[in-house]
Amino acid sequence: MTEVGAPREERIRRALDHLRNDTTDEFEHLTWFEPVEFTDPEIAKRERDRVFGRVPTIVAHGSEIPRAGDFFTLQLPRNNVIVVRQRDGSVKTLVNQCRHRGAMVEKEEKGRCRLFSCPYHRWSYDTDGTLRTITRDNTFGDADRSERNLVQLPTEERHGFIWVVDDANATIDVADWLGRDMDDILSSQDLGTKVTTRVQVFEEPVNWKLMQDAFLDGYHIQYAHPNTAAKHIHTNVMAFEDFGHHCRFMNLRKTIDRWIEEDPGDRSLAEHTTETYFIGPNSTLLRQPDHYQLLTFRPHPSDPQQCRMEIRLVCPTLEDSGMTEERWNRIWDKNVEILVAVLHNEDFPILRDSQRAMTSANAGNMLLGRNEVANQVFRREIQTLVSEN
Repeated sequence: MTEVGAPREERIRRALDHLRNDTTDEFEHLTWFEPVEFTDPEIAKRERDRVFGRVPTIVAHGSEIPRAGDFFTLQLPRNNVIVVRQRDGSVKTLVNQCRHRGAMVEKEEKGRCRLFSCPYHRWSYDTDGTLRTITRDNTFGDADRSERNLVQLPTEERHGFIWVVDDANATIDVADWLGRDMDDILSSQDLGTKVTTRVQVFEEPVNWKLMQDAFLDGYHIQYAHPNTAAKHIHTNVMAFEDFGHHCRFMNLRKTIDRWIEEDPGDRSLAEHTTETYFIGPNSTLLRQPDHYQLLTFRPHPSDPQQCRMEIRLVCPTLEDSGMTEERWNRIWDKNVEILVAVLHNEDFPILRDSQRAMTSANAGNMLLGRNEVANQVFRREIQTLVSEN
């Protein structure tokens, strides 16, 4: 497939020139913003409705529900849902609420079933949400069954991921949302042939935008992670491309340092990079040499100072990896262990304190620099969505 945007090796060499010159790709201007964006309930509601209720977001990789009847439950910003694989191979997202008296139909986090049964009065539903049984219907009365099916949210599976718009009245078109460039980029990664090997979930007392910002930021590595990531990744060096709702950027590993003085010629330098894709509005996909890390960030359904972060390792299958099962599991366990340790020990304490600082009565306005270019794109796109009626 033809590369999208600048060829990868060209972008790596642009980043290498930045490293030599102590520069980086930059946004066109500084941007001011206010602490209230991270604390105000009305702003949070507009984000839930106008961002998550309008555009597709990733909720899982399709490999997490491989067989018909496989499901998982999830709290989205606007709805509690069941995401379930259908007999025809498609995926449906159902609001997890019985249409009788409103009880939660499914309480398990994940599983496999032939039907969903409400624990309150045992009304039951097929996995496509169709009402199957009204218990003791001879005494219940003449209910219109066609009006009592579980409510569905727009859902699409594309590039290996399951995408949902968190509003039953919306429509979904993932390719349109991604745009041609990012759609082609994701297509070229062959993510549909891979599997989720590990999932970690964190509920944090931090606004979701603060969390997302931290994982678009190449400016903090040396200062927040001096003994971990900073030993391996250069700080404040980025080759960047803006794709509207989304973006792509390249960070350099310190293994590239021998080429600061030497001319690498035509050799590939890809092994010395980490490439990151911001998939708007709330996901960061990191391309590692042998796997991908997908980070998603969702707002709490009511509290602007709470969020949910999910980490997924998306990897080659055991069969495709050529590894023994023991080694395959050991590698991915170690990857998660290292990543989680950095989050708990370094990122999360800073972000929790940042959220607390935002609540100060006289907290001053703040600023994104030109070098914080991916953060600038993230804020620009969220502000655009929120301001649309």
